[in-house]
Amino acid sequence: MKRTHTCGDLRAAHVDQTVTLCGWVHNRRDHGGIIFLDLRDRYGLTQVTLDPDICGKDVLELGNRVRSEWVLQITGKVTSRGDKKNPNLATGEIEVFVKDLVVLNKAETPPFEIDEHIKVGEEPRLKSRYLDLRRPGMQRNLMIRHRVTKVVRDYFDAERFLEIETPTLCKYTPGGARNFIVPSRLHQGSFYALAESPQLFKQLLMVGGYDRYLQIARCYRDEDLRNDRQPEFTQIDLEMSFIDMDDIMNLGEGMCRAVWKNLLGVDLPAKFRRMTWAEGMLKYGSDKPDLRYGMEIVELTDWAPTSGFSVFQKAVEAGGVVRALNAKKATEILSRRTLDTLTEFAKGYGAKGLAWIKIGGDPSKAESWQGPAAKNITEAARIELGSRMKVEDGDVLFFGADSFKVVCATLGAVRVELGTKLLKLARGDDWQFLWIHSAPAFEWSDESQALVANHHPFTAPYDDHVDLLASDPAKVLSKSYDMVLNGNEIGGGSIRIHDSATQAKVFKALGISDDDAQKKFGFLLHALSFGAPPHGGMAFGLDRLIMLITQADSIRDVIAFPKTQRGRDEMLDCPTPVTDRQLKELALVTAAPTAAKA
Repeated sequence: MKRTHTCGDLRAAHVDQTVTLCGWVHNRRDHGGIIFLDLRDRYGLTQVTLDPDICGKDVLELGNRVRSEWVLQITGKVTSRGDKKNPNLATGEIEVFVKDLVVLNKAETPPFEIDEHIKVGEEPRLKSRYLDLRRPGMQRNLMIRHRVTKVVRDYFDAERFLEIETPTLCKYTPGGARNFIVPSRLHQGSFYALAESPQLFKQLLMVGGYDRYLQIARCYRDEDLRNDRQPEFTQIDLEMSFIDMDDIMNLGEGMCRAVWKNLLGVDLPAKFRRMTWAEGMLKYGSDKPDLRYGMEIVELTDWAPTSGFSVFQKAVEAGGVVRALNAKKATEILSRRTLDTLTEFAKGYGAKGLAWIKIGGDPSKAESWQGPAAKNITEAARIELGSRMKVEDGDVLFFGADSFKVVCATLGAVRVELGTKLLKLARGDDWQFLWIHSAPAFEWSDESQALVANHHPFTAPYDDHVDLLASDPAKVLSKSYDMVLNGNEIGGGSIRIHDSATQAKVFKALGISDDDAQKKFGFLLHALSFGAPPHGGMAFGLDRLIMLITQADSIRDVIAFPKTQRGRDEMLDCPTPVTDRQLKELALVTAAPTAAKA
């Protein structure tokens, strides 16, 4: 007999019905000859009872042998638990008295308990991921992931988008993230790249007349990993024709409102806050600022030359900046040891140190200003600083004095460390959405000693900046926009270049010769010459989005089969070497050891 109900279905209305359930043994308890089993599947948990007066001695004996994670099928009668109901369980009003029990499969003792309340290290979880997937927390995350993708598809379907698949095997094109490359057996010595995004394909779809494209796309990037990054990931990818930045941002906001309303019952604002890239860097030292707490960075470069503090003065003389932030009422929390640790933390972002001042008492009195930097500041400068920073008793000031880039990185990181960890000002369910737009089209790469594209080389510059592509490309601002949520970039996009002349100018600004542009992007330039419409789009990181919605610690907790931070699959034990025979078929040689000669 097949199961009639899941382990999460049964309620008081089912009392006196005969049902068949299938699932895993979550718990077993023997109470004086009566055995209680908690039977579990992905829908929930039901208590089933083996009473010898009902099931008989043979079934009871079989129940005695049952252990955790055995797979059972039970048939029995639904009975009310009366005053003994479990209010913490959806099925807690009832239990099922077993008449028949079938062992569908036995199980070895698992390496960890299938219980979300028991802490388990990540290594054993990933090694036995099929067991970890039984845990309620993982199942809840993956069910939320399913619901989010359904809401997204329904939302964009209502907006007349077409879901179109694009290739995973494609041509390697420079200028983006590092690609995974795939050797071709049929074209020896040549390689495919795994698509880092559908970017070029979706632009070509716009040229083809498919004016509203959507794809829940798999993407691949051979980059260093961290908690919110994987070598393969999923993004919500969209592109539109005959639109401007506002159109795409409005659609992105609408998608988020639909997801948050359907998943969390939360009504997001009708309009999300918008901020230029320059404002984000000046106020928060970041292009993805967390707005759940204050601590805006204050510009002090004009104040520094007369401050009396040589460190500040020399930074300005060298062409740098001096800026500061105020951690309000933080003196009791930030001990000297914590401040020393925070100084070492700042050095990790390129700073030579981290000047700080504690305000302990009346800010108008010099003796209330404590710390290494305080004694070096003149009285007049201290009074002006107090006014600019709006200091009060209990505040702690932090200073950055270096190049603009280093100060932004340092104070931006210190601000996040204070707000999220040390002062604990950020709530997980405080949803602060923000658009950061109009970023520089290019940024300087110390590694390549050249300008590189900030987003990608297909991002359109503002119309009045096109001439700067030849004369001063570092000043070019782009029609770009990133959606930020609580300090995390969850989506990004831009208006694209839709004419080959401007695209050629961008390639030239990036140092890509006409010959190289033709070799690497000739198909795109050719397509743009055949009446490409104005278009733009964006992509949302689905894994990161789910991580934030579920408040998981890592995107590995919202992906069924993730890789470790070293890019390994512990369950499959890969990547692994290939055989000499496989290498020969692909006309490849490797300096690394290979597998067996077979």
